[in-house]
Amino acid sequence: MPEKSTRELVVETARDVKWICRTLAEMKDRDAEMEGRLRALEGWRSEAAGEERRERQIAAGAGGVVGGIVAVVVKVIGWG
Repeated sequence: MPEKSTRELVVETARDVKWICRTLAEMKDRDAEMEGRLRALEGWRSEAAGEERRERQIAAGAGGVVGGIVAVVVKVIGWG
């Protein structure tokens, strides 16, 4: 196989550099997209965790109210 000329090496190198730059740009875009998806998931998870916490607080509050009503009824009836 004959040796490549300097011109052929320069053309080949330039083509390789363009490919590398294009590939890096694509990777950068994919990373940015993935970062956006992760941030969206983190936000969704935080929101879901907040809703779960509010639901537990509401349930605990409702349990406290029902317990208080039962205590009053028991006292009024005279069982306690």
